[in-house]
Amino acid sequence: MSADRPEGFQELARLTLAELEGIRMMLRGGSVIDWHRLNYGSSDEVARFLHAHEIDLEDPGDRARCEAVKSSAMSYLRRKFDFPIPRPVAERDVAGLLELASGKGHRQLCACAILKVMHIIHHLEARELLFMLPTSDEEVFHLVEQKVYRVVGGALRRGYPIVEFIGGRKNKDSLYTKLLSKQEVSAAQIYDKLRFRVVTETKDDVFPVLNMLTREVFPFSYVVPKESTNTLIPFQRHCEESPHLRRHLPELQLSLSVEGGEPDDEEGKILVDNVFTAESFRVVHFVVDMPVRLPESLLTSAPPAAWSLGRVIFVQTEFQVLDQETDRRNERGEASHAAYKLRQREAVMKRLKVGIVGTRDAPGPGAREPDESES
Repeated sequence: MSADRPEGFQELARLTLAELEGIRMMLRGGSVIDWHRLNYGSSDEVARFLHAHEIDLEDPGDRARCEAVKSSAMSYLRRKFDFPIPRPVAERDVAGLLELASGKGHRQLCACAILKVMHIIHHLEARELLFMLPTSDEEVFHLVEQKVYRVVGGALRRGYPIVEFIGGRKNKDSLYTKLLSKQEVSAAQIYDKLRFRVVTETKDDVFPVLNMLTREVFPFSYVVPKESTNTLIPFQRHCEESPHLRRHLPELQLSLSVEGGEPDDEEGKILVDNVFTAESFRVVHFVVDMPVRLPESLLTSAPPAAWSLGRVIFVQTEFQVLDQETDRRNERGEASHAAYKLRQREAVMKRLKVGIVGTRDAPGPGAREPDESES
């Protein structure tokens, strides 16, 4: 590690295969359910992964919760698929299953299947727990902000190459505008009510900072599928240009072709999924269901039915990560935030006045065109 990098900072040369797989998941917005193995090479890596889930196996309550979820997962597999689970696999705790899932053979396959179902059950029951809590969005968002500010603040104090960090909540006017601007969006699909923006010193710092986030803020496995946009870093090219990352490419479990077009690929395709975003805009954007550990005070006021569901809830949170040079370029011309907002407002006003293109010419029975005083 270079002398000017802080303790704990994982430079590209130190990223493990498991960490690179996690970063790739964030960039492409995939699902861990589509994986067929894990790649943890040590108990320390497994412990970090569980820590990112807000799970402490030294805590009797957490251990009991994990065992209950594991039991439900195995019961489901046996009940619905007559899935045979060897006793040496069934008797492993969640850390042991994660280690088995990183190995080979039939036990590895069984461990992966159990973990995938555990992932779904834990997620659903944590959602159920959130609905049972006598709390508001304001309180829940505050818990997320406390967690992210604590972790990123600690990274800044240790000297991480972060030049700007901003957290915030989308105000009501912005939510109204977003819902009005997109026909397919409903209030339940607004993912960026709570969002954080991280600007790194250089583009080479983006991968290590993403890795820090998955180690300390959220597990990569809860990145929301199909909600990632990467117009900043071509994954394959970036790895091929680094001798340290290149060695991991043959070991990646999913073909590199699953990325499809990459930023600035040979065909000039730009992966921009927002009609108001300029093609020149560059960013790594993703949404995570962030695990948050509940304080004792909230659990004691919850109904008894909630007590068996653990102490972790999930809150959807948006992240944007980019380097400072790209950030400066983004604020020029059509890619600027002001230009983006102007395009969005114009589209909303057109939709409010005209509706779907073509309906003004044939407004339908009983409708009439407004006169100038009504426009």
